[in-house]
Amino acid sequence: MAEEDKQIKDELLAQLQERSQKIKEMGGAASVERQKKRGKLTARERIDQLLDKGTFREIALFAKSRNTALGAEIPSDAVITGYGEINGRKVYIFSQDFTSAGGTLSEVHAKKICNIIDSAIKTGCPIIGINDSGGARIQDGVDALSGYGQIFYRNTLASGVVPQVCAIIGPCAGGAVYSPALMDFIFMVKGISYAFITGPRVVKVIMGQEISEEELGGATVAQRKAGVVSRSEDNEAECLQSIRELLSYLPSSNRDKLPWVNWGDPPDRIDAELFDIVPSSPRKSYDMHTIIERVFDQRQDGEKNYFELFPMFATNIITCFARLNGWSVGIIANQPMSKAGALDIDACDKASRFIRFCDAFNIPIITLVDVPGYLPGTDQEWGGIIRHGAKMLYAYSEATVPKITLTIRKAYGGSYLGMCSKDLGADTVLCWPTTELAVMGAEAAAEIIYRKELAEAEDKEKLLREKIEEYRREFANPYRAAEHLHVDDVIKPVETRLRLIQALGMAIDKVEERPKKKHGIIPT
Repeated sequence: MAEEDKQIKDELLAQLQERSQKIKEMGGAASVERQKKRGKLTARERIDQLLDKGTFREIALFAKSRNTALGAEIPSDAVITGYGEINGRKVYIFSQDFTSAGGTLSEVHAKKICNIIDSAIKTGCPIIGINDSGGARIQDGVDALSGYGQIFYRNTLASGVVPQVCAIIGPCAGGAVYSPALMDFIFMVKGISYAFITGPRVVKVIMGQEISEEELGGATVAQRKAGVVSRSEDNEAECLQSIRELLSYLPSSNRDKLPWVNWGDPPDRIDAELFDIVPSSPRKSYDMHTIIERVFDQRQDGEKNYFELFPMFATNIITCFARLNGWSVGIIANQPMSKAGALDIDACDKASRFIRFCDAFNIPIITLVDVPGYLPGTDQEWGGIIRHGAKMLYAYSEATVPKITLTIRKAYGGSYLGMCSKDLGADTVLCWPTTELAVMGAEAAAEIIYRKELAEAEDKEKLLREKIEEYRREFANPYRAAEHLHVDDVIKPVETRLRLIQALGMAIDKVEERPKKKHGIIPT
């Protein structure tokens, strides 16, 4: 009897092994080979590369579609789901399998993704989705469309609770693009990733326009023109590594502690050449990335010390994560090398979303200011710079995390407020002695204030130069603002790092209560 019992159990184990192995072969050798010829990894290889080795635990391996219209079984219903670790921290993950029915989404496929998101919300762990799909499975009809709706709903529930990261590594079209759009960060890979609502064929039929997938929604276009993609990487390995790096700056949930990593950079490190980077003339440009590289924690291995988001979109403003005395911080900085660092529609949208993300996950915000104003012109006014600019004012005002502002060279007019002034809740406002704070630049202001004297002057150009300098000396300096408590201190540039660290240390445990309400109404 014992021998018979053992034989039954061995047969069951062999059956389990056979079934598991068959499913893990995904769409079969031929389909996997086609995926490889496209220069793409399989869904399972992507998971193995992204997660810490040996930590992945699959959930719902044996799931299958209830719709048998396609005939053959679809392994795991074309999506791999489970959990594992990245740098020792648990994450939940789903990876669509293009080798099985083109990674198309069915009722059960969607249910697997929904279950993963539900678990991530409950346990307070990040969600990572890898999209590589032909879209809704036509044979499932409305059940597939309903599946997308359920995923969108859960993306919204998870928003601000756990970080949501999406990698589009293949096609992503139609309604499928809205789950990535509802997540916090989207990554794509140049040459193999595509994202659009209507593909080239529909564009040709409806609009009569010939366009390729790459031109319409490739990785570079989706970032530089559409502003949809956080980062566009050269290959899958870089894409997956970037996701790992991003998560190192983020807490696992909105109830988790802020990450702290010691890179060995002393807090009292001074930089005697920092002041030399910034030209004294407000009309000359410089690269704000250099300031970030030299002020914030530097890595001992010499690698880049910040992680930038949307580096090709709205380049007149920089949004990135870095570390300050070990703490993760979000940085928003004007970039004088692009549009002189002026705020425009895209810059305001880019900054606003980043501010709200940092606030949702309790990440302190450091604002580096060198802004001449809002970009003028009919394109901006008719495009709605008023409402888009208001988003940034709203986001800064709404944020209750530590907010530290450093003005490096200038801040004029409404953009002075828009870059997190004291009036929008900045906990500490510091200025370099080069700072000009004014309603407008000295050149324009002098022409208005002294217009009568200039009109009567024999040498108008000479008098204008004198009045510009007089205006800068008397009005457009940080000391007048400091006298009236709009600025906390004017600092020596050499001490910038230390003073920012001290300001962060002061505000790191702040608690700020707001009026009770369901939610505010952000400008559209």
